[in-house]
Amino acid sequence: MQPLIVPALLASCLWTLCTGAGDWCYQSQFTCDHQCNAPEKWNHANSNCAGKLQSPINVVTRKTLKDDRLIPFQFSNYEQIFRGTIKNNGHSVQVGVPHISTISGGDLPTIYKAVQFHLHWGHNGGPGSEHTIDGEQYPMELHIVHMKHQYTDLTTALSDPEGVAVLGFFYERSKSGNRKYDPVINALRSITTTNGNTSLSSISLTQLIPSEQNLTSYYRYKGSLTTPGCTEAVIWTLFETPIPLSMDQLRVFSELKFHDGKPMVGTFRPVQPLNGRKVFRSGSVVTLASSALLIAAMATALGLSRSN
Repeated sequence: MQPLIVPALLASCLWTLCTGAGDWCYQSQFTCDHQCNAPEKWNHANSNCAGKLQSPINVVTRKTLKDDRLIPFQFSNYEQIFRGTIKNNGHSVQVGVPHISTISGGDLPTIYKAVQFHLHWGHNGGPGSEHTIDGEQYPMELHIVHMKHQYTDLTTALSDPEGVAVLGFFYERSKSGNRKYDPVINALRSITTTNGNTSLSSISLTQLIPSEQNLTSYYRYKGSLTTPGCTEAVIWTLFETPIPLSMDQLRVFSELKFHDGKPMVGTFRPVQPLNGRKVFRSGSVVTLASSALLIAAMATALGLSRSN
């Protein structure tokens, strides 16, 4: 339970909120002792954060539009083993990825190459994903960031309205640990402080995400980076199948520290208005939904027949 703050003190906190261009923070960081631009003030850190195509969003599944062009992705060199550097950058944990892994298909305009991946989480396995599905917030969310293949750096790619493609994956709590995540989980204990970094033992992007046959159901919309500068140059893909992690594995992320030494928790931006944007779904999402309805209908019918 959070301590109560008297109105006068709260007002004082808000009035003394700093507006430095680069000083932004998550809501979990903002206190009277640490005055920074919390999410509702991110436009003070960068005016792009007040744009009309901001991310993350809440996906209302019944309002999504089926798009037959959203065919399965083609993943190239995702299974390639690499040894990267994992870093606590003060806002998240991030891993640079060799630019050899690419995605295409899925109605993307061209080939995109992987640049890095990072995560967003809550507190000790509590709600922490950035995007939500029908209002449900998952414990954590993985973002694999890609840029168009012709670009050599992310800054240049962000000047293109479709220069960046991010694959978003949700996590769910499981009873057993996900051994494929051992390299990441084990490395976290070496980078608890801001700017801490360490070598990541051999890993591949394939081992971090669901199997390819479980990646045909997804949602698509146009949005932005979810941290300042909030650049609106991102094609978002949110996959329906979650990744399992045990509660113990999820808790390790909450052992990381912000730059002031406080626990790095609640590292997510609240959902943003759609402002008229359309959210599309792949045909497989409909198939799954239809199957669920069919199963429910059959169960109801069986129940009725048994009662007669």
